[in-house]
Amino acid sequence: MLAVRLLALFFLALTLTAQPLPVLKVCDNHRFLVTADGKPFFYLGDTAWELFHRLTREDAASYLQLRARQGFTVIQAVALAEFDGLNAPNAYGHIPLVEHDPARPDTRPGPENDYWDHVDWVVAKANSLGLYVGFLPTWGDKWNKKWGQGPEIFTPENAEAYGRWLGRRYKDAGIVWILGGDRPIESARHIDILRAMARGLAQGDGSAHLITFHPTGGQGSAAPLHFEPWLDFNMRQNGHGAEFTGHYDATFADYQRTPSKPVLDAEPIYEGHPVAFKAADFGHSLAADIRRPLYWDLFTGACGHTYGHHSVWQFWTPDRKPVNDPLATWQEAILAPGAAQMQHARHLLESRPFLTRIPDDTILVTGRVPTANPGAGRYRFVATRDEAGSYAMVYAPAGRSFQVRMDVIHAPRVKAWWFNPRNGQAASIGSFDNKGIREFTPPDPGELLDWVLVLDDEARNYPVPGQPVTRQ
Repeated sequence: MLAVRLLALFFLALTLTAQPLPVLKVCDNHRFLVTADGKPFFYLGDTAWELFHRLTREDAASYLQLRARQGFTVIQAVALAEFDGLNAPNAYGHIPLVEHDPARPDTRPGPENDYWDHVDWVVAKANSLGLYVGFLPTWGDKWNKKWGQGPEIFTPENAEAYGRWLGRRYKDAGIVWILGGDRPIESARHIDILRAMARGLAQGDGSAHLITFHPTGGQGSAAPLHFEPWLDFNMRQNGHGAEFTGHYDATFADYQRTPSKPVLDAEPIYEGHPVAFKAADFGHSLAADIRRPLYWDLFTGACGHTYGHHSVWQFWTPDRKPVNDPLATWQEAILAPGAAQMQHARHLLESRPFLTRIPDDTILVTGRVPTANPGAGRYRFVATRDEAGSYAMVYAPAGRSFQVRMDVIHAPRVKAWWFNPRNGQAASIGSFDNKGIREFTPPDPGELLDWVLVLDDEARNYPVPGQPVTRQ
């Protein structure tokens, strides 16, 4: 047993001394995230809210290794977890705080003897695989018991102390701080708590990490917090509906706010989730329901996107109480098709100039029946393009013909492609003179299969869509 523990400590030491991940920051145009040297960073997250609380190190390693292979870049997890995270111990029998006091984290001598040692290990393991951790210091019911398992434990004073302690502990880790946790801001005191925690984090880590806020369902951080100086970028929870209007159109509304801040949807509809929480009416979501919000959000201005699976966020197994009827164990759910398909959108956008991309639905020519083109509900078409007019993309959620304005490409010749969001493959349509309005029909007309039309300035000689370019 001693040999096993020594071997584990050896590998932990190797992990902790691995090359640190690049520091992240907001880019100069305030629309995207980049590394410290200015390289574009695609935030492709997964909601693993109970990761620290419920998984062993072996299970956490398996999960993280798979998500790294699937092209994810951020894992969102909570320190003081939702499911009685103050009292229900983690997989090793440890709890996070002494007497529910955020100013007194329960730490003990040795590398594997307390709750925070396990958090350290998971963060280090994620970083070693190239994954940042979207680190929630607490789930929201610990500062605002709107619902959940509480209890409310935070004051502005202990929030600042807790933030400062976390900041110091993870100063050198690959972290994005995410305050909040699916609970509304209802009072000036809640704002004071959030400000104090953000202040403590910045004091502890020397402002080394970005800070954002995870809001409640159907809301965004911008409405209550856009002008807060500590809020580096906006985060939305567009929620678990499957329609564009009333859910995912809110991303563009936040994109238009001034001053400009990057925005992303950190909790759209989960795969395998009761659609709109009404399984009896709408059933449970499939991969297609997950892909549509991915492209809706990205093409209407998001700097990245977060995926989620209903079984994975809670790491459900049959010996645990299920929340909202998960359909599979988490071990089965991590292999769901939607998770593997997220990377195709990342590769698509990384294959074209990244930091000059803007949303532009005027590319689409509104048809005689606007509810067909650009469409509505689950069948809404959206478009994005390069500011300089070197490329444009249209997301078609169904096999319906549509027309586009070709003058968005500032070139005499246009090369066109169909990109398949289900497998990441692209097929050339051909090249043609850039004239007026042109109609395109997806490869599967009349079917509920989504496609992306890619239009390029032929002279740019861009690679096949989905093949990232090498940037200097």
